[in-house]
Amino acid sequence: MKKFKGLIILTLLIALFVTACSTKENNSSDNSGVRTIKIAYAQTGKPITFQDEKGNATGYDVEVLKLIDEKLLQYQFEFIPTTDDDLLIGVESGKYHLGLKNAFYTDARAEKYIYPKEYLGASASGLLIRKEDEGIVNDLSDIASLGKKLLPIAPQDAQYALVQKYNEENPDNQINVETSESFVVQDGIVWISEGRYDAWLVIKSTYDANVVAEDGPYHYLNEELSWSTFTATKTWPLFNREEQELADAYDEAIKELKEEGKIKELLIQFLGEDTSQYLDKE
Repeated sequence: MKKFKGLIILTLLIALFVTACSTKENNSSDNSGVRTIKIAYAQTGKPITFQDEKGNATGYDVEVLKLIDEKLLQYQFEFIPTTDDDLLIGVESGKYHLGLKNAFYTDARAEKYIYPKEYLGASASGLLIRKEDEGIVNDLSDIASLGKKLLPIAPQDAQYALVQKYNEENPDNQINVETSESFVVQDGIVWISEGRYDAWLVIKSTYDANVVAEDGPYHYLNEELSWSTFTATKTWPLFNREEQELADAYDEAIKELKEEGKIKELLIQFLGEDTSQYLDKE
């Protein structure tokens, strides 16, 4: 009986030790008090978040956070490549302290994550069109007035909100848009080139990666398709709900970077232009 009780106590002690180690690992700091912050990033989100040819974390979001890391001496950032799904689940559960994935604001996500006060980037949105409509179809008002057919959009997509906002502000020049979640990027590009639809409202990085880039899967359509940027959407890092102090520190650091002109430099470096110019002025 004594041996049995001793075995139970030993098992409980081991369980407590493992739990303590797990907690310590996720909130670890070295002897100088510097805390390691685990940052998950979507590894296939070029040019926003990706791995370079040497396997190093890079992209616009990542490089901004590296500059923030230099300002926040109390933290040391560790960048962890992963998938979109693992990033979202991991940040919510506390596996990661924050995540980077060119994330837009949604009410649903605001219930699960901390959105800081300061936005991280500006994701350019526009219309992927056929070359024949270049200079004719420039924005949503042209889609409506010319009776062009917009590619279906998923209701939870930030681009769908842009159409809703436009329709609310222009009751006499409405856009009829289908809702769908069944098509993929490849379908959208091919359907525009074939004429099944006239325009795709999408973020510019999707167009650049798939059509403009020489190694893009649809670069062969580059001479048939065109692009028109007319707006941008703010993007944000997603913080675990327990990381308000970290989010506050981020806010202070990125404000300094914006004032120093560093954010504009990185936008131009990775996105080809200062996309913040397309944001609605508040």
